[in-house]
Amino acid sequence: MDKTTGTTSSGTPASDEGPHTDVCVVGGGPAGLALALMLLRSGVRVTLLEKSARFDRAFRGEILQPGGQRILGDLGVLAAARAAGACELNGFQLVDRDRVLLDIDYRRLPAPYRHLLAMPQRHLLDALLERCRALPGFRFLDGHRIGALVEEDGRITGAVAHGPGGRRTVRARVVVGADGRFSKTRALAGIGAGRVEAFEHDVLWFTVRAPGRQTGYVRIHRTAGNPVLVHDSHPDRLQIGWTLPHRSWPELAARGIDEVRRELTTALPQFADLIEDSVSDLSDLSLLDVYAGKADAWTRDGLVLIGDSAHTHSPLGAQGINLALQDAAVLHPVLVAALRDGCVDQARFAPYLETRMPAVDVVMRMQQMQAKGMFGTGGPVADRLRSGVARLIRHSPLGRKITHRVAYGHPVVEVRTDLFTTGPTARAERTGGPKG
Repeated sequence: MDKTTGTTSSGTPASDEGPHTDVCVVGGGPAGLALALMLLRSGVRVTLLEKSARFDRAFRGEILQPGGQRILGDLGVLAAARAAGACELNGFQLVDRDRVLLDIDYRRLPAPYRHLLAMPQRHLLDALLERCRALPGFRFLDGHRIGALVEEDGRITGAVAHGPGGRRTVRARVVVGADGRFSKTRALAGIGAGRVEAFEHDVLWFTVRAPGRQTGYVRIHRTAGNPVLVHDSHPDRLQIGWTLPHRSWPELAARGIDEVRRELTTALPQFADLIEDSVSDLSDLSLLDVYAGKADAWTRDGLVLIGDSAHTHSPLGAQGINLALQDAAVLHPVLVAALRDGCVDQARFAPYLETRMPAVDVVMRMQQMQAKGMFGTGGPVADRLRSGVARLIRHSPLGRKITHRVAYGHPVVEVRTDLFTTGPTARAERTGGPKG
């Protein structure tokens, strides 16, 4: 083993040999499972490594934009995931005390995806995994952590994983890193995360029980203190993200849970009783380190990064899952063609980069502007500017265009269902939706 890169040579002992496959996907999140399903439906063999043995752990990212819903509908999994439980949300609102400064209403979008969807991520993962398991050529290695990449003559040709049965080597024509913002695959490939301190806030995240108190929106409440993000969550809960100045949490936490709870109830007096009932200890709160990141490279010979492994985003705007699903949909036909032609050199992945890198850059710039507009300091001038933007978005054709781009991305990403050779009839769930 090369101790510098963490990769193995072609002399890996045969005793730990695992399956040989076309594509080894590392990470069983939305991006990894969606890509696996698309490839399996196209007749490609897939082995998926997932470090967790269960999906019932806590996830923060759970909001699906219409673009993400469209992709899942094309894959035939959206209905099953929704049936397990989800909340429709009408859009985004920026609220200053009792005054709505900005209202991005998704009901203005064309049917059928005229809403945001707050869905526990385990419901989505279960639905995707169930579809994958039903198809030939799929092997799911849960409880397996990637420990090294197999490299031969400068090309990635597999992954070494450690799991309940010991060490296992998965030989693959392509390895896809879909293992999140702290991607081990990316690190083993010697690719930098490209972290950028683009935001002035961290987010303290928690959930409160709220039967009968849900709002139907994602709302950012501007208060005298730090802004707070609130949205409905299934079942009968609210997800709350309290923004804090970067790296200020340790000092606040040191004052104890009573002081933290007092500040939270002051910021959200309308939910003070829910906070009092649900937040009893600092362990009920999770600190999210908010930053942007764009990996120094997304591909090598035999290797591709997707989702948070390639690019990391703020929770503002609910773009993370949707960008990951779009990555998978764009990469799918690129991999099918490369595998068919027997060439998985880095150059063959260029169409994926040419489509997704500009789209990700646009979202990163948009999120920085959103953070300044929604979380920035107030004052009469700033409030008038926000009100002007709100009128523009609510009443003008440009506003409708902005809402559509936030909801679907640009260009709109579709699943190449024409490449599917196995599984149910394509597009069984979709009845319409935008093309532009």
